Amino acid sequence: MENQAEERPSRIGPRISRRVMIASVAGCVVLGGVVVLLPWEGTPTRAPAPAPGAQARAAVAAGAPAALPDLAVLIGERESHLRAHPKDARSWAVLGAAYVEQGRRTADAAYYPRAEKTLRTSLKVRAKGNAEALEGLAALANARRDFRAARRWAEAARKLEPKRWTTYPQLIDAYTGLGDHEAAHGALDQLMKLRSGPAVMARAAAVYRDQGRREDAAAQLADAAAGAEAPAERAAYLERAGQLAWERGDREAALRHFQEAVRIDPDQRAAQAGQGRALAALGRTTEALNAYRAALTKQPYPQYALELGELYESLGLDQAARVQYDLVRERVRRAAAGGADEELVLGQFEADHGDPRAAVRRLRAEWARQPGIAVADALGWALHRAGRPEEALRFATTATDETKGGAVRSALYSYHRGMIERRLKRYGSARRHLEEALRINPYFSPVGARVARAVLTELGEPSLEDVPES
Repeated sequence: MENQAEERPSRIGPRISRRVMIASVAGCVVLGGVVVLLPWEGTPTRAPAPAPGAQARAAVAAGAPAALPDLAVLIGERESHLRAHPKDARSWAVLGAAYVEQGRRTADAAYYPRAEKTLRTSLKVRAKGNAEALEGLAALANARRDFRAARRWAEAARKLEPKRWTTYPQLIDAYTGLGDHEAAHGALDQLMKLRSGPAVMARAAAVYRDQGRREDAAAQLADAAAGAEAPAERAAYLERAGQLAWERGDREAALRHFQEAVRIDPDQRAAQAGQGRALAALGRTTEALNAYRAALTKQPYPQYALELGELYESLGLDQAARVQYDLVRERVRRAAAGGADEELVLGQFEADHGDPRAAVRRLRAEWARQPGIAVADALGWALHRAGRPEEALRFATTATDETKGGAVRSALYSYHRGMIERRLKRYGSARRHLEEALRINPYFSPVGARVARAVLTELGEPSLEDVPES
């Protein structure tokens, strides 16, 4: 039996006088029969940019990422407005959506109860025809990882206003979280009939990625980033492009995307965490640790703390790793207090660094609530760690078998399946899936990639017994 402790897997020239200028223009009013009009000094060539609050409002209304300073301005403006106009249902909905975005960008779940109260106030003020509030509640449920509630609210909004395009991204996220990839693709088709542009391209990229269509996803994100006008929006799409590059093992491209995203929007903390992954894979450990710490300071997601802990552990810094693991539990508790579901990351943590049986209990409940592919993989791995490989393989197969919805090309999922098959002495299949994991991304985990290579060495070259019967 293998040592389970070793299985852990762990983005001007000189001034011209006015008199000379006038003479020059007068002498060249007509050139070849074409009137030449030159702008006078001080004439603006572009319309002035909208105020920060208006920028954030436009972004929130379009389901696009908004800059944190602009969001703060928008929230202050709407709060002030509503104190004087409490019957303005639309402003309540805008404020609620802004709270959701603020909570998501800062990983502060304390914004979510505030958002829920605000959005429900909007519905109370105008109960009929309020698709904006229904859509906001769907966005809130998706942010909390309550995908069943998100589907319910988004479908209600769609029924009310079928051509309201901003509802469809919420439907896509909800269907994906519930493992209903066919419905997610159908929602994307409807969205693309109603709207085009960077926000739609980014949504298409997410669906294509889940279908295993990486090249199509990357092309959509490249176009979305090129077409985005607001820096925060462009940075968000660059971060997602970095994730795609990372998933295929391209460390350098991933790092370039992450760095550009942070340069454009210093509050793009997901890109800073992405820099941590890429830098660690490049052997630039000190920079990687600093990037993770910077991300966690402003956006304390439990996932970042788990990744940082595993990086510390891979370096033999066990005490520093334990500090991060304690923070995982604490941040999950804080998220739960705001109604956010972080059971998936807690189950992943418990499977490798805590109590695998507790991980199985948590992840079984999560699977019953929302059977997405990520939950299938995590539950299969927890079952394996708890000594139940036969049942584990069923879930690992769901996560990796395209016929069962597992079309995502994930090195981690393939690694998990290969290790489970090795436990079951299915050595040929184990070898294929471990090789696939390293082929997809040779750097997918500071610990797991090393273990995969060691196990492949142990398994040796394929034998005739590994050849399937015709």
